[in-house]
Amino acid sequence: RHIEQVAQAARLGKAARIVAKVNALTDPALIKALVAAAQAGAQIDLIVRGNCRIRPGIPGISTNIRVISVIGRFLEHARIWFFENYCDADEMSLPKYYIGSADWMRRNLSNRVEAIVPIEDPRLQEQLQYILQTQLGDYRQAWEMLPDARYRQRRPPSDDPSSPFAQGTHAHLMSYTRASLK
Repeated sequence: RHIEQVAQAARLGKAARIVAKVNALTDPALIKALVAAAQAGAQIDLIVRGNCRIRPGIPGISTNIRVISVIGRFLEHARIWFFENYCDADEMSLPKYYIGSADWMRRNLSNRVEAIVPIEDPRLQEQLQYILQTQLGDYRQAWEMLPDARYRQRRPPSDDPSSPFAQGTHAHLMSYTRASLK
């Protein structure tokens, strides 16, 4: 339902974006919905650590889809979803954030009991957005999927040691967490 709302917002010329952080994306129905949203004009950013069966950047099909995989020190299991869309043609909805246990795989969505919960506290939403932006901006540990389904490791735009991404996602988030605990 949220993917379709994002697609509808894009069709109306409104800001429309999905960011999903999962370990796997293989469910055919979700892939079809994401491609349809991208074709409608929504920006789709996927952080998929493992198996991903959607091919980004294919002209006319998945141009608005970007897929990265962040591989590093930790085997992450966080699943985060962010939906930016409009409820109707005239009124902007608040961005929606969710966390949960399910990957976007048929076995997880059809054969298991999985928990997904909305995050409504603005402070927690801010932290989730920070995690997503950190991973999307990573140029050390991130591998970007190309239209032919091969991956290419990203390279930093500069060797600026003050850049939050100079050390990679995992080291950066460890530093961020340590600083927030003080």
